Amino acid sequence: IIEPLVSKQWFVNAEPMAKIALAAVSSGRIKIVPERFTKVWKNWLENIQPWCISRQLWWGHRIPVWYCKNCGSLTVAAQDPDHCQHCYGEDIFQDPDVLDTWFSSALWPFSSLGWPEVTPDLIRYYPTDVLETGYDILFFWVARMVMTAAMFTNDIPFHTVYLHGLVRDEIGRKMSKSAGNVVDPIEIMEKFGTDALRFTLLTGGTPGNDLNLSLDKVASNRNFSNKIWNITRFTVQNIADFKDNEPSYSIESKPHSLADKWILNGLSELTENSNRLFSNYQFGEAGRQIHDFLWNDFADWYVELAKVQIKQDQGGAVRTLQLLVQVLDHCLRLLHPFIPFVTEETWQQLKEACESSGYSWLDTGKWPEALIIAEWPEPVGKYSEESASFERLRELVRGIRALRAEYNVEPSRYVSAYIAAGEASNELESQRNVLAFLARLDKNNLHIQEELAPPDASVTISQGDLTAYLPLADLIDVDKERARLSKELKSVEEQISRLTKLLGSEFTIKAPEEVVNREKEKLARMQASQAELLQRLSVLK
Repeated sequence: IIEPLVSKQWFVNAEPMAKIALAAVSSGRIKIVPERFTKVWKNWLENIQPWCISRQLWWGHRIPVWYCKNCGSLTVAAQDPDHCQHCYGEDIFQDPDVLDTWFSSALWPFSSLGWPEVTPDLIRYYPTDVLETGYDILFFWVARMVMTAAMFTNDIPFHTVYLHGLVRDEIGRKMSKSAGNVVDPIEIMEKFGTDALRFTLLTGGTPGNDLNLSLDKVASNRNFSNKIWNITRFTVQNIADFKDNEPSYSIESKPHSLADKWILNGLSELTENSNRLFSNYQFGEAGRQIHDFLWNDFADWYVELAKVQIKQDQGGAVRTLQLLVQVLDHCLRLLHPFIPFVTEETWQQLKEACESSGYSWLDTGKWPEALIIAEWPEPVGKYSEESASFERLRELVRGIRALRAEYNVEPSRYVSAYIAAGEASNELESQRNVLAFLARLDKNNLHIQEELAPPDASVTISQGDLTAYLPLADLIDVDKERARLSKELKSVEEQISRLTKLLGSEFTIKAPEEVVNREKEKLARMQASQAELLQRLSVLK
């Protein structure tokens, strides 16, 4: 049987300090992120109790109180005394208890800067700026720091408290040895890399909410690091392969392509969004947006287009190389707080390639010694109209790619296309080479007009005022596909006939309700397949 044991303890009257800490938040001098935790703050501090600061542990900061065996008085001193301050007797002993951990760590914001001495560090850095910690110790640590700061420095210790959630396992359970679900970060870093784990933790949650740690997500972010490495290698290699040290014309006179303006517009929007999200402490969302831009827009689209633009002419190659360097440099700076090791290494490779190339048009004059001390990037310009035009082109390419995948067309096979583009026909015509390259279209059989009649036996892609037709003969063997679909339709119709008879019989009365419902759902699926097959067969006539 466990019974409570009454013993003497040391207490601090925390109520006066708690009132000051409450006022610091309610007045706005201290901001808690996310804001909903201000309710927790108020609940704790409005109901404050005397703070027990003594602990019966084997280690810790000893309580600085000495007892005199002669007169029974107490001596409190910063330095170990050798006699009683009251009777001057030497038979004294120190209190065996240690201080509460939070009592000691509450002094951290100013004691780490040299307090109680007025040091240069204390003058320069105190009060500090942002405290980042877990929401579970908002009262135990954060409130105690604010209270002791008010008492000893007559100031607040920081202006913002950013609270993160707890890391749980993949299905949301708290990690514990007994459950056998503890994930060792050292093992994860050895397997996937430190950057991959760091990026997962930073982007996997939102302020104040718990994070479910998925190893699949860590592996995906390891692949993202590999993507950064490959983009850098592609850019560096193209710089090395460029033959002419100096173009014979003014680079400024060479206009940007539609894709150039699209990627620059996206880079500006990304920078503005990232700065806004950083200022609002939405670090995870900022990281996710940088990831999506670098992988989806830059790597999957612009880098692919760069392969075409570099081959076009010297002017196109120079402009494209400049933009590859500019966008990559820009993105690495944005990503550096999230992925410090890979970004530093790849940025150094990019810097070395540009500095050793001898091309003045790659010497931006903004290559500091290391990425970690590089300037934070600024927006590079807006091209909203051109960006919208390229987005329309990109949606068309996606539609064509989806149809190619649906009909299992080999990637190496180029197909014909007829596009009724309306008022955008001239604009789309100017992007003929880009469209043909990205969508694997036969340039000699790519027809772009304001209006045109659809060819026989073709599939349609409709995007507002733009309609594209792809002849089925280029995609499939029409006779074989018609035979295959007819065979599949016959099988589906037999299933529909069987299910219709079954559901029209006494089966619906005798069978359990869940079994009947399952057969009804199966019938609905078969009917949907029938409608789809009939539609596809109608196109082949």
